[in-house]
Amino acid sequence: MPSHPRDPAASWFGRVDPSTAGDGASPNDAPWPTTQADVADGVPGPQDSLSFLRTYRTFLSARALLAVVLLALLAGNWLMGNRSPIWVVTAVGYASLALLLWAWPSTRASQRTPHPLGPTTLSPRQAILSIGLDLAFFSLLQHLMNTALNTQALLALPVLMAGVLMPRLVALAVAAVASINLLAAAWIQGSLTSNLSAQLTEAGLTGFGLFAIAALASELAARVAREERSARGSLELARQQAQLNRLVMEEMSEGVLVVDRQGCVRTANPAARRLLSAQGLTPSAPFQLRGVPAWVGLILAVDNAVNAPLHAETGQEVLLRFDDGSRRDLRVRVRFTRGHKAIQAEDMCMLWLEDLRIVRARQRQDKLAAMGRMSAGIAHEIRNPLAAISQANALMGEDATTPTQHRLTRMISENVVRLQHIVDDILAVAPGARPPAPAIDPLETLQAICNEWRLTHGLGGGPESLLQFRTQQLEQAPSPLRVRFEPEHLQRVMVNLLDNALRHGSGQPGAIEVTLTWRAARQNGAMLVLSVSSDGEPLTAETERSLFEPFFSTRSRGTGLGLYICKELCERHGAAIDYRQHPPAVRHRNEFFVTMPIEPQGSSLYIA
Repeated sequence: MPSHPRDPAASWFGRVDPSTAGDGASPNDAPWPTTQADVADGVPGPQDSLSFLRTYRTFLSARALLAVVLLALLAGNWLMGNRSPIWVVTAVGYASLALLLWAWPSTRASQRTPHPLGPTTLSPRQAILSIGLDLAFFSLLQHLMNTALNTQALLALPVLMAGVLMPRLVALAVAAVASINLLAAAWIQGSLTSNLSAQLTEAGLTGFGLFAIAALASELAARVAREERSARGSLELARQQAQLNRLVMEEMSEGVLVVDRQGCVRTANPAARRLLSAQGLTPSAPFQLRGVPAWVGLILAVDNAVNAPLHAETGQEVLLRFDDGSRRDLRVRVRFTRGHKAIQAEDMCMLWLEDLRIVRARQRQDKLAAMGRMSAGIAHEIRNPLAAISQANALMGEDATTPTQHRLTRMISENVVRLQHIVDDILAVAPGARPPAPAIDPLETLQAICNEWRLTHGLGGGPESLLQFRTQQLEQAPSPLRVRFEPEHLQRVMVNLLDNALRHGSGQPGAIEVTLTWRAARQNGAMLVLSVSSDGEPLTAETERSLFEPFFSTRSRGTGLGLYICKELCERHGAAIDYRQHPPAVRHRNEFFVTMPIEPQGSSLYIA
């Protein structure tokens, strides 16, 4: 910051405050120094500046009103024949300066913004034009009027102004100057009237009162400033807490709704807006729950909670049926704002919404954690005897002579292979340290996987092929387009999804559709969505709830680990897999989609 030239008074006057330049102060004027208590309270801010300017403006208005009263008294004395030129010139001069100083800040206030650090005291020019002018005028008035008019009370105005708007030491100095003036005027008047003792006593008591006014006003002003600063600090903490609460709500995976008795949603976080819509997000709050057929279950849940508030927090299962035929199971917990009586529910309530599939998956995850570790250990133990069985069966097959023996060895070989697949599947999802996945080209990799899958199942390509591959909005994606995924794992996920689609599809041309879509997202960057859709019969609600559970299968000879392994492999690479069902008007009603984060540009293709 550039340094300012210093003068002999600069060390006492302090730092320059440009925000006071419009009140009759130049940019080179410095404010009066703050007291030790003010420094201990912290650095003043813009709100201190606004409060100070309002107080200063109030004193200027009082001076302007006093100037108007003086002009009225001058006019009255003029009409009564008291036409003293010194009195007239003095009163008119003071009134003119007071009114000019009162009008000057109002013309500049709209052009001035508070300085980031203040001000908290008057600048020297402001003090001279207000407090100094008052002291000079009232002292002169005291000497001119003699005993005809008691003007001692007027000296309280500059003393009070100094006590509120200036440091305590300066305020006491102003009170001392006013007291000395009173004693001097009493001495002169007492010498002329032979009543010196009474005049000095009255002046001394008045001076003591001025000192008391300066001290009390300074202390009260400091206390008010501290309380105001503390209140603003508490308000700032409350504002930061509100922002933190809002941020927490925005990032929560659970849906949160604040609803009144009329069913109007006052607040809804993105997770809740996503759960209340079949696709995308519902409009931002406020919106009405009543009158929407899909949300009838939520209204009933709130009504049930009102009737039984003690059981409202245990949770209820609510089924949402959307217009497109899709459905969503939710777990709803209701909490009310309560008054003095714990059972009496008030107007507002908070709804916590969770996807029931996620809740059940979380519950299952806890139960499967220990079983997974045990299964991995068992799988390792099974591999050795399984290899021995396979070798023994091969030796028996060499000595087989009858068709029955060949059939038995073939049955053993098929079941050994099946057991080997189960062991490999269990070990594939077993926890353990693995090297980071490479950044691959998803379009090229998926096309190769789909072509290899066609050849494996003897399917042709072209428009009449059973499998159709297409892309959406990839031209908007950054180049080169990369995702971090192990190619072997991506192939395993795709083959599993394609096999399921082939098994449950109609077998007609275009029955299976693979789509790769680029989507821009405001949070967490852009995403790549890989979807595998089929035109088979839609899944039942019971099957949909258990899709990604281990050992759940709709086939008698299925292991039930296919989709579970797909989910584990996707989560291992930061991706997510899910299922959604489309309305009957859509041909491919069953859709499994994988959401993968796109690798930022400039990153290396492989991590060492």
